[in-house]
Amino acid sequence: MKALVLVHGYLGGSPQWAHQAQVFSPYFEIITPDLPGFGLNNEMESPDTIRGLATYVLDELDRHGIKDFHLLGHSMGGMIVQEMVALAPGQVDRLVLYGTGPVGSMPGRFETIDESRRRLTDEGVETSGRRIAATWFLHGESAKQYHVCADLAVKASLQAAMAGLSAMSAWSGIASLSGIAAPTLVLWGDGDRAYQWSQPEQLWQGIAGARLAVVPGCSHAVHLEKPHLFNALLANFLGIDSSADGADQTWD
Repeated sequence: MKALVLVHGYLGGSPQWAHQAQVFSPYFEIITPDLPGFGLNNEMESPDTIRGLATYVLDELDRHGIKDFHLLGHSMGGMIVQEMVALAPGQVDRLVLYGTGPVGSMPGRFETIDESRRRLTDEGVETSGRRIAATWFLHGESAKQYHVCADLAVKASLQAAMAGLSAMSAWSGIASLSGIAAPTLVLWGDGDRAYQWSQPEQLWQGIAGARLAVVPGCSHAVHLEKPHLFNALLANFLGIDSSADGADQTWD
């Protein structure tokens, strides 16, 4: 069974993929690594570069004997998977770049990286984490699944939260886009406040043959805001029939 690797983003963690793991486990071996310093690995020290994080995930896959896989990255995880493709292009079968872009400074983000760094220092991880998580949903803290992201965000260590900001701000993947040969889906919510349209557009235009899916009425957490639609788009791209997935309609 081929592996489907789901890489979370800044202040995220593996539990955010619980529904996708449930839906796609009949078709794939689901791998949801927690990045160092985040989620269930919050006691680990985090690298402060996107390449360092990409190397960590590739090493984890290698440790489990996984050499050939589909790969999805969300947000900062989307930067990480772009770097993974650059480091190990022959291992990635299909690539999903979700709520992400090729420019780590994220032009037009709800606040600059420097502002996030300052507020993280002043407010601490818990307050900053819950505040940032609210921006990932069209309806903020009142969103049905806000607690999933907020509860994960506050688990991050301060070291990892700072390192992640440094990693993103110093990274650009623009020069590598033309070298991505894996079939690619770019997936984006039209209300995303972290990655403005210019970011997914650059991915879509810069990767030969890339497909584009824009989900209306969502912000940065499409897989939690509209899970049925997200899963259907992912299933279609991966070439599986998810019509039997009735759980999507009622999951909360």
